[in-house]
Amino acid sequence: MTTSTKSDSAAKRDVTKLQRAIVDGLEDVKAHDIQVFNTEALSPLFERVIVASGTSNRQTKALASSVREAVKEAGFPVPRQEGEQNGEWIIVDCGSVVCHIMQPAIRQYYRLEEIWGETPVRMKIGAAKPKPAEVAAKKLAAKLAVEKAAAENTVVEKKPAAKKAAAKKPATKTAAGAKPAAKKPAAKSAAAKTVKTVVVKPSTPRTAKPVAAKPAAKRAPRAKA
Repeated sequence: MTTSTKSDSAAKRDVTKLQRAIVDGLEDVKAHDIQVFNTEALSPLFERVIVASGTSNRQTKALASSVREAVKEAGFPVPRQEGEQNGEWIIVDCGSVVCHIMQPAIRQYYRLEEIWGETPVRMKIGAAKPKPAEVAAKKLAAKLAVEKAAAENTVVEKKPAAKKAAAKKPATKTAAGAKPAAKKPAAKSAAAKTVKTVVVKPSTPRTAKPVAAKPAAKRAPRAKA
């Protein structure tokens, strides 16, 4: 009893893992309206039926190929498939899980949900696990982004110091060159002052010293006749 219980639980885990791998493969190529049904009570040949839609022959073929690769990477045997040449309805037989990839018109016509959809299985659609290569690529990209940001921060920190040094050099040059320029206006102003003083001095009237009046000479009296 114990052995059979363990084998049953292991088989259920395998079915759960397999259906997750198939759904992930469908999501990688943007399949539409993915539905999973439990068919244990309806058929002894398989335990799950998965139905998904592709909008064109090209997409249905790409979906089938993605499912095959996902199942293989999950450690299961490579599944068989039928209908790839037509592309309107491709069946990927994964053993305990059968996946039907159909174009919308064909899916609406055959209505597999009415045949196998008695017990739907709830799954997280849209939460596909990234592939190991994608995870490694994302980690590498994140590492490069961190290194680039660190390098940019270092450059930004050094730039102000360079600007300060560059600012000091022109300051000394301008100071050295400003000395002769400062002397010339000073000489001009001094010359202007001297000119003003020279011009102003003659214009100021000088007070003449009073001249002492000389006494008039006395005339000798004339002799009377």
